[in-house]
Amino acid sequence: MIEMVIDWMIRSALVIYGIAVIIALIRVIKGPTTPNRVVAFDSIGAMIISIVGLLSIVLNTLTFLDASLIIAILAFLSTIGISRFVEGGRIFDNKRNR
Repeated sequence: MIEMVIDWMIRSALVIYGIAVIIALIRVIKGPTTPNRVVAFDSIGAMIISIVGLLSIVLNTLTFLDASLIIAILAFLSTIGISRFVEGGRIFDNKRNR
């Protein structure tokens, strides 16, 4: 009985995360400013990490957890890159003292 309730809760959480990703994707597309788009993009990354974790539970495997770590690293690096672009217009600094 408890397994059925847990299975129903996990599947409903997957549906809710899917709806949240769609709403955040709309914010990425229609966002009024670039910082709003960056926050929505970062939120999508966090939600995808959660979805991958839930799928790992549903499918009873640990291999998806490695993928969630890679997604987290890529989401962090892309957020830093976009934030630097918004702040100064450049991602990489061309002025180096050698």
